[in-house]
Amino acid sequence: MRFRHPALLSIFAAAVSSATAQTLPPPTETADGTLKLDPIVVNGALDRDREAILPSLGATAFGIDSSQLDAISQGSAAPFNQVLLRAPGVAEDSAANGDLHVRGEHANLQYRINDILLPEGITGFGLELDPRFVGSLQLITGSLPAQYGFRTAGVVDIQTKAGTGVPGGDVSVYGGSFGTIRPSFEADGTLEKTSYFVDGSYDHNDLGIENPTASSKALHDETNQGKLFTYLSRIIDPSSRVSVMVSASDSAYQVPDTPGLPPGTSPDGDPWLPGKFDSSRLNENQNEQNYYGVIAYQKSAGELNYQISALGRASSVHFLPDPVGDLFFNGVASDVERNLHSFGLQGDASYAANDRHTLRIGAVWLDESVAADSTTTVFPVNGDGDPDGPSFPITDDHSLHGLFAGLYVQDEWKISPGFTVNYGARFDVFNSSFDNEDQVSPRLNFIYKVASTTLHAGYARYFTPPPVENVSGASVAKFDGTSNDSATDQDGRVKAERSDYFDAGISQQIATGLQVGLDGYFKEAKNQLDDGLFGQTLILSAFNYAQGRVDGLELTSSYSQGGFSVYANAARSDALGKNWSSAQFLFDPSDLAYVQNHWIHLDHDQALTGSLGTSYQRREGRSKTRVYGEALYGSGLRTDSTAPDGSNIPNGGKVPAYHTFNAGAEQLFGATRGYGWKVRLDIVNLADKSYELRDGSGVGVNAAQFGMRRAIFGSVGFAF
Repeated sequence: MRFRHPALLSIFAAAVSSATAQTLPPPTETADGTLKLDPIVVNGALDRDREAILPSLGATAFGIDSSQLDAISQGSAAPFNQVLLRAPGVAEDSAANGDLHVRGEHANLQYRINDILLPEGITGFGLELDPRFVGSLQLITGSLPAQYGFRTAGVVDIQTKAGTGVPGGDVSVYGGSFGTIRPSFEADGTLEKTSYFVDGSYDHNDLGIENPTASSKALHDETNQGKLFTYLSRIIDPSSRVSVMVSASDSAYQVPDTPGLPPGTSPDGDPWLPGKFDSSRLNENQNEQNYYGVIAYQKSAGELNYQISALGRASSVHFLPDPVGDLFFNGVASDVERNLHSFGLQGDASYAANDRHTLRIGAVWLDESVAADSTTTVFPVNGDGDPDGPSFPITDDHSLHGLFAGLYVQDEWKISPGFTVNYGARFDVFNSSFDNEDQVSPRLNFIYKVASTTLHAGYARYFTPPPVENVSGASVAKFDGTSNDSATDQDGRVKAERSDYFDAGISQQIATGLQVGLDGYFKEAKNQLDDGLFGQTLILSAFNYAQGRVDGLELTSSYSQGGFSVYANAARSDALGKNWSSAQFLFDPSDLAYVQNHWIHLDHDQALTGSLGTSYQRREGRSKTRVYGEALYGSGLRTDSTAPDGSNIPNGGKVPAYHTFNAGAEQLFGATRGYGWKVRLDIVNLADKSYELRDGSGVGVNAAQFGMRRAIFGSVGFAF
């Protein structure tokens, strides 16, 4: 909620009323004969034109606006991944590090801000995106139209806040349990033809990464995070503008400790590590930095709309081991640093050829370079795997390069007023230092709407290259005869996933304010991509299953009447893979042999996922009160199990199901002369339920992870 001077209300009303017009109102003429534009009206029209370039025709979209964001736990102070958990088919994993699983996929999400692709960063637990700058967002899944390529499990489409007239802003302080303190600010406005929005925050807390134990307080788990986002838009004329986005984040994490761990490769009393070492005093740390910038030019010329943008990104992650403790417990201490730099160009255009056909075309080109440097301290080992000499470092520095290019064309064909066919194709190329592939990918979606019922069905061929930053370039043979020796030197190259995806669903408005929907999907893949954490570092490594199969159902419902609203989502998913066909050195040989001939669940597969929320708001004059309550459910991610003969079955079991309840309230006090106060209270995990997301076993799982115990947070904000 933002408080403004009364004069702004009339400006806003004019902008809203013009939203339904087909053309812009003429600019006014000043005394000196120059033309004066209303930037709010022009920007509003250009926003609508931009959305028409890239519609999600035939896909499944779940939307959240800034008002709905305030009605979930922690509101705009929530981690970004927690916001997405309210969407159907999204499973939680490592809430503090941003991991999400959409429709049975590991990550494979693309993020777009104002319809511009955000280049990938190094996957880790730095949550660089801050919900405070979100005006609205959609999670788009299913059979995606041709403009969406490469990362296809889902598209997180964010429309940012922007300047809305008279300069203003707010400052707030959020804090509470786990030593949380988070000051933040935002400011926006319009100065002549330039609109701006700036948002910044600093966050300190003692629960940066999930607690590996069931205790209420984690050991050695502090984090400090700083974030800044800026959006600028400059009107050139009534039909064009230039916009700039800049973002920076710097996050430092302590890696939490687990007390009572037994010694590993280096046993107690080892001559090179004398004395007993306490695992509760380990000191591992990780730092992650992300920076990106975008400049875009948008033009609306009659029936032709287009946007061209240039984008760049720098991303780095540095894992610092405990040089003594890691050797004692694991026989390995790895100092790992990865730096990614990327630059790209994107162009998209739409042309309304006539009343029945709208043509769309676009292209993207992205160049990525990764420097992966590591210094791993190890022991030499004898034939029995026991240390037989002093520790020594092995340096393994290498670089990777990837070039992504895609071109698409499609036609939105309105066969009748209620029946639309959107068909097209993409051509994608991936050239890298480890793989060179390409594919033509047809897309087809049908949308039929009659009265209050909407039906959709579609097919998409997908081409998903591996994330360059997650591909291991390690020289496996360097570690032969050491405490970091792999049981196999087999190292097939990581390849692009190719899949066929089918989706169909129905949405029905049953009564005023009441909407329900049902959607089903099926994917069959070759070289199914997955990622996991191997070893002590918290940096993902990519690998393939030769075959993959994913299917599921999603049920959504929502009701809104006056100040009351409620939603309920439920999803079922089944994600399977067979035969690890790349990076085999990451796995135990017995597991490798089992998976070669057996289908197994993917480690991120969660059979059932659910979310439920309700809120009520009451407005009296300039004051507003909001209360909310919500619940989240998960049937449990995968873990290893034991066969009757005592052998291990990778991902053969699951951790116990869990459910949590959250509640809160928010009060906006009456504004005078454009100023006002907002206070908020959030209670997370109201019942203080101890629940486990991971138990430390499973493919690519290197530590146990427990969800947040009961926490109480509060905030005070002042708007001006």
